[in-house]
Amino acid sequence: MNKTDLISEIAEKSGLSKEDSEKAFNAFESAVTAELASGGKVQLMGFVTIEVVERAEREGRNPQSGEPMKIAAAKALRFKSGKSLKDSVNNH
Repeated sequence: MNKTDLISEIAEKSGLSKEDSEKAFNAFESAVTAELASGGKVQLMGFVTIEVVERAEREGRNPQSGEPMKIAAAKALRFKSGKSLKDSVNNH
């Protein structure tokens, strides 16, 4: 499912127009992005928790040559599925 499909599904299930559904989705996307960019955490109980984690600099290997190389420190996102989402996926 892509963004357009998701917006259509939201419109169908909520009774909103596609335009209003797109505005609501874009507002949701913007709010989540802003929270995570500021280092915060987004927790939708029973559905998903998304948080920013710091990854330290580490040593890896070049897959082509096998030579050691440094992998720079970076921020990454960690997703944890909620219980109701896990249950829905496992029982479907």
